[in-house]
Amino acid sequence: METSKLYSNIITNIGEDVSRNGLIKTPERAAKAMAFLTNGYHHNLDEIINDAIFESDNDEMVIVRDIEFYSLCEHHLLPFVGKAHVGYLPNGKVIGLSKIARITDMFARRLQIQENLTKQIAEAVQEATDANGVGVVIEAQHFCMMMRGVQKQHSWTTSSMMLGAFKNKQNTRQEFLQLIR
Repeated sequence: METSKLYSNIITNIGEDVSRNGLIKTPERAAKAMAFLTNGYHHNLDEIINDAIFESDNDEMVIVRDIEFYSLCEHHLLPFVGKAHVGYLPNGKVIGLSKIARITDMFARRLQIQENLTKQIAEAVQEATDANGVGVVIEAQHFCMMMRGVQKQHSWTTSSMMLGAFKNKQNTRQEFLQLIR
């Protein structure tokens, strides 16, 4: 069954009339929106990086902060939105800065939970760069907490994943956490 027909069934089952003026094209629009919001399933790490790994003798921390993202929670299909902060310690090569944002989007545009999103981004940056360490912190607001359930409008969830030196060296972890604030 085509996706727009499924949306039509959902709209009908909640008690609406899909033939009324405002809803006539809603099933098609909703299907297109869902395809866009979940297009991360159609990308992979090699495609996203596209050879944007460069040799470098820099071994100091590189951080891309405040990467805006949106995702859909896999439990309720409701959005969660926020920002990701990604840092790594180069080990002979660096990645194009925009690729870190693209990696974030690739994983965010899948049905997801924040904890796994954080881990997936860290592991992908580690895999792509063979860095001496990677740190990822995500701060997000979850519409499943805001619109239903506990209905807390101003709550934020923070998750982190530390790999390599970010996990094993307290000074490295502290430097990263201080620089993203």
